[in-house]
Amino acid sequence: MRLARVDHGHKLKDRLLIGMITLVSRRRVPDVIRTLVYRRDFFGDRFSALVQGTLRGESFWTVGERELFASFTAKLEACHF
Repeated sequence: MRLARVDHGHKLKDRLLIGMITLVSRRRVPDVIRTLVYRRDFFGDRFSALVQGTLRGESFWTVGERELFASFTAKLEACHF
C-alpha cells in the first residue's frame, strides 16, 4: 500500500526535481526517492545520511561489493526500481 500523499504531496522544489529525473531517465522515479524527498526534514535527510554512511563509510568490503549486496537484497525482497 502506498500513500497517495507520498506520490503527490511534495513541495514545489521536490516536484521539479522529480519531474527533471523523470524527464532525463524516461522512467518513473523510484518510490524510495519519492519517500526520501517527502518530508525530507523529518525522515529523508537522516535516512539518506545513514544509507550513505553504510554504503560509503569505512568497511571491510568495497563500495562496489556493498552496492551488489544492496541490489541482491532488493531483488530478493522484490523491490522494484
